[in-house]
Amino acid sequence: MLLNKKHLLNTVVSHAIFWVLLFLFFVLPTLGYQSMKLAYVAAYATKIIPQMMVAYVMIYVLVPYVLNRYGKILFGISVFVLLYLAFVLYTFFRYYGFEIVFPEFYRLSRKVDFWWRATDFHYFAQNIIWFLFPAVILMSVRYYKHQREALELREQKKVAELSALKNQLNPHFLFNTLNNLYALAIKKSDQTPEVIAKLSEILDYTLYRCNKEFVALSDEVKLLNNYIALEKIRYGKRVYISFESNVDNTVKIAPLLLLTFFENAFKHGVSQEIREANIIALLKTEGSKIYFSIENTISTHKHDEESREAIGLSNVQKQLELLYPNNHKLVVRNEDQKYKVDLKIKTA
Repeated sequence: MLLNKKHLLNTVVSHAIFWVLLFLFFVLPTLGYQSMKLAYVAAYATKIIPQMMVAYVMIYVLVPYVLNRYGKILFGISVFVLLYLAFVLYTFFRYYGFEIVFPEFYRLSRKVDFWWRATDFHYFAQNIIWFLFPAVILMSVRYYKHQREALELREQKKVAELSALKNQLNPHFLFNTLNNLYALAIKKSDQTPEVIAKLSEILDYTLYRCNKEFVALSDEVKLLNNYIALEKIRYGKRVYISFESNVDNTVKIAPLLLLTFFENAFKHGVSQEIREANIIALLKTEGSKIYFSIENTISTHKHDEESREAIGLSNVQKQLELLYPNNHKLVVRNEDQKYKVDLKIKTA
């Protein structure tokens, strides 16, 4: 309630300032005419009320209730009628007020009555710009303000959604990595300290160094290599993996975006495979474009992991839509006992 009152007060004050400045803009240059100073002030004051009527009826009535509901044609007709009513009102003020008080300021070559003037469409056409000018300014400012607010809301929504997606991804990755460490600890493997060191590097990166919207692609490569090293320790000879990277250090990417593809490749192509599994991945850049591909063999043994894979892939797709709208292409194929992913991103 307090916020609405403050917003209303700010609107009233800003509009009051606008009308005062507009009035002064037209009146100040005429103050040099000493004998007619008051007459000029009254003449412009006569136009302010019709101008305000046109502006606020258009902003608060015609746009929301006519233009948005019934279209441009009816809106155009309504604006024309409104402008004519403003002209009639202006003529009324001038005929029955201003010209009586200041008869020497406005004189016609011949005497005409009020209705003759009110139906003089040539004079009406000459005054349309006068009545419409303040409304156009206020509507333009209002439109710009709404566009800016809408942009801010979209940005806030995007940040919130990305934060939610990362919060889903990080615990999922940590859970898988701790499982690897737990398995080695049970075996009392000599590789346990190495795994702890790799895990420490990964956690340091995911918790402290990838909180920005975009990070250097080379840093992501280091993360992926650490993750691959952990998985190699766990699976040993059960997996053959090839990961080639040739990236420009200046190119940036959304953090943790590619990690999900490697997680899925190990979980669904290695963990349930009895024979040797294969994972082939390639990452390269060409200018501002990123090309990534990964394929893995699919286990012939059924397992209940589809839902987790779907969650991971869905997260990546949502991040791509939020961060690279119309600037990415993701192709996923499941064929010949191979799972293939091709991703292209245009970063600039």
